Amino acid sequence: MTRYVLVRMMQGVVVVFLISVITFIIMRVMPGDPVYLLLGDGNIQITEEQIQQIRTNWGLDRPLYEQYLVWAGNLLTGDFGESLVRRGVPVRQMIMEAVPVTALLNLYAITAAILFALPLGIASAVRKNTWVDYTTSFFSALGIATPNFWLSLMLIVVFAQYLRWLPPFGLRSWQGYILPVAVMATEEIAVLLRMTRGAVLELLPQDFVRTARAKGVSGQRVLWRHVMSNAMIAVVTLIGYRFALLLSGTIIVETVFALPGVGRLFTDSVMRLDYQVVQSLVVIFAVIVVVANLITDLVYSLIDPRVRVSS
Repeated sequence: MTRYVLVRMMQGVVVVFLISVITFIIMRVMPGDPVYLLLGDGNIQITEEQIQQIRTNWGLDRPLYEQYLVWAGNLLTGDFGESLVRRGVPVRQMIMEAVPVTALLNLYAITAAILFALPLGIASAVRKNTWVDYTTSFFSALGIATPNFWLSLMLIVVFAQYLRWLPPFGLRSWQGYILPVAVMATEEIAVLLRMTRGAVLELLPQDFVRTARAKGVSGQRVLWRHVMSNAMIAVVTLIGYRFALLLSGTIIVETVFALPGVGRLFTDSVMRLDYQVVQSLVVIFAVIVVVANLITDLVYSLIDPRVRVSS
C-alpha cells in the first residue's frame, strides 16, 4: 500500500508539472499584452521606455524559461506572486477570497446528489420496468443531456424574472446559492442515479444474493448488507471523480450567476491575461484532481476487503 501511494504521488507530481508547463506556454502565446491592460483605457501618454520599464518590473522581459523557473520556484514556497491587473494584490489573497464560495457550491451540490441519487437509483433498480424506473431513467437522461449554461439561463428566467422567488445573480443572501447549486446538482444526480441503478441491477441476479435469500435473509437486509456494500465500490469511485469534475463546472455556473468564486476568478483572469492568477489556479486545480483521484482509489480498496491495492 505504501509503495502504491508513493508511486501515485510521484505520478501526480509529474502530471502537475506538465500541466504547469503547458499552461505557462498557452498563456504566453495568447493574443494580447498584459502591459497595455495595466495602462488602462489608453488615454495615458506613455513612452516606449516606460513600457519597457514596466516589463522589467514584472519580469516580462526575461526569457520564457527563466520566467517559468522564477514562477515555479516561488510557487513551491507558497508565493503565488501578485496580480497583474489588481496592482499590489497578492494572488493568494484573491484565491482565498474566492475559495469559500466555490467550496460551498461543490459541497452543497455533491451532498444533494448523494441524498437524491442513491435512493432513487436503488428504487429504480429494485422496481425495474415499472413507472418508477421509467420516470427516473427519463429524468436521468434529461439531466445528463441538458447543458449547464442553458439550464442556468432557464432557471433565471423562470424563478428570478418571472416568479421573482430567487435572485438572478450574486450572493446577497443564502438564497443566492439555490439556483447555482440546483444547476450543478442536476447533472450529478443524473449521473450518480444511473450508476447506482446499473450497479444494483448487475448485483441482484448474482449467486451470493440468491444464496442469501435462500437462507431466509430478509429482502431489506439482502439489499443493504449484500447488494449495496458491493455496489458502493463503483458509486464511491464515481463520486470521487465527479467531485474533481465539479470544479470545472463551477466556471460556467459562477460566470452565469456572477458569483465571486474561483471559477469566475479564473475566467476573468484569462480574459485579462492575468498570468499569475491563471497559472496558480490551474496548478491548484491539477493538485486537487490528483489528490481526489488518489483518495478515491484508497477508499475504493477500503470499502470491500476483497479489493486491495497491490503493494
